[in-house]
Amino acid sequence: MRLPRGLTTGEQAAWAHLAASVKPLPGKKRPSAPAKGEGDQPQLAGGASKASPAAPAKSQKPAAKPRRAPPAPPPPAIPGALDSHWERRMKGGRLDPDLTLDLHGHTLDTAYDRIMAGLDQARMMDARVVLVIAGRERPVDPADRMERRGAIRAKLLDWLAASRHAGTIAAVRRAHIRHGGEGALYLILKRRG
Repeated sequence: MRLPRGLTTGEQAAWAHLAASVKPLPGKKRPSAPAKGEGDQPQLAGGASKASPAAPAKSQKPAAKPRRAPPAPPPPAIPGALDSHWERRMKGGRLDPDLTLDLHGHTLDTAYDRIMAGLDQARMMDARVVLVIAGRERPVDPADRMERRGAIRAKLLDWLAASRHAGTIAAVRRAHIRHGGEGALYLILKRRG
């Protein structure tokens, strides 16, 4: 049986920094940063290092509370107001997409690249309506890397809001049933000025 390698001093410091940003559960305490002067030997459970398994654990001073970096500004929101003419056309199924992007069979990375390239293409064509077929929305863990169905659909709006195209999208709406219903979205692009 292979023993876990443990954490190096640098990894312990990084973990303590991360742990300082959350509130511990009742009855638990935050891990402290490694004391200065300790070697960069991996630490096993109980504080002993691999190099000297019988060495007693040194008492550690509580780490000074690290300064938190200011939070990053939120990504620009995609506006959603359309006039009633657009809304009636979408609800009635009378909207014809200028470009269709089908993301079935893509990984997260290739789907992201396809969306960005497709929106570049749509802007070059002066397209106003892009139909994105991404599948139905399902609850997906944010850290999922395509282990479950629905990961692309779950990340799509975040990708759009944080992309270079966010300012060119006038609205995002669920597609009419004839274009895919819950499994597809209309991206309404602003006119090029």
